[in-house]
Amino acid sequence: MAAANLLALIDDIATLLDDVALMTKVAAKKTAGVLGDDLALNAEQVSGVKADRELPVVWAVAKGSLLNKAILVPAAMAISAWAPALITPLLMVGGAYLCFEGFEKLWHRITHGAHAAEDEAHHASLLAAVEDPAVDLVAMERDKIRGAIRTDFILSAEIIAITLGSVAGKPLVTQLGVLVTVAVVLTIGVYGLVAAIVKMDDAGLALSRLEGDGGLRPALRAFGRLLLGAAPWLMKFLALAGTVAMFLVGGSILVHGAPPLHHAIETVTAALPGWLHGIGGMVADLGVGLVAGALVLAGVSLVQKLRGKG
Repeated sequence: MAAANLLALIDDIATLLDDVALMTKVAAKKTAGVLGDDLALNAEQVSGVKADRELPVVWAVAKGSLLNKAILVPAAMAISAWAPALITPLLMVGGAYLCFEGFEKLWHRITHGAHAAEDEAHHASLLAAVEDPAVDLVAMERDKIRGAIRTDFILSAEIIAITLGSVAGKPLVTQLGVLVTVAVVLTIGVYGLVAAIVKMDDAGLALSRLEGDGGLRPALRAFGRLLLGAAPWLMKFLALAGTVAMFLVGGSILVHGAPPLHHAIETVTAALPGWLHGIGGMVADLGVGLVAGALVLAGVSLVQKLRGKG
């Protein structure tokens, strides 16, 4: 009997782990859209820090990210256990926020001329602060870390909300396993990549300065120059991909949360040829994300103007 119970327990654990692994893959696919923006934002947050302090700052933000998720995961579990009806509204709010944030970035790029002087002044002040020995760099670091952790909290909340929606209706133990797995794996993955991105130019510079012509040194110098040239383009690509992904993920959440709209899009895309079916759905999600982001941004701007007049 004891052996049978032990085998049954092992089978239950194996089944649970299999469910967790499967649902984690599903959740990871659904949250992937947030990660590009997460990477770009966090890499940008630690820019302006002296080179020898970049990794300690990334580590400090990563610890703050784990603390954020230690707060968000129990909160998500509580919602799932006692107020599951809130999951869809929270997802809709999260989707609308993603669209708003994406459209705000897009609008800033469109109106770049109006903000160019402000952006250049901010960048110049950061560089001057780093070079000025009278500036308290410890306080500057702390401000950057706090700002990055606040940004991470918002992005982590979006990821946890999307993950919770993907495992809704599953046993609570499975939900907890998926949430914890996603939280830990994504934190390690995101901040590992952030660390690699912020040190990419330093690695390229070190390789490009190798002396001598023996062995692999010429190839390593060439690779170093390649890294130096690729670093700024990688940041631009991540920022662009992250913005597009925010519209796609946010729009998809809104579409799935509005059954009539989802049904209408499915009806239209079903008439398309096979390989265009998926592309049509993505284009629809992108369109819904853009429209939703524009509407939310317009509403937020109107409220800000009314408050300013008041």
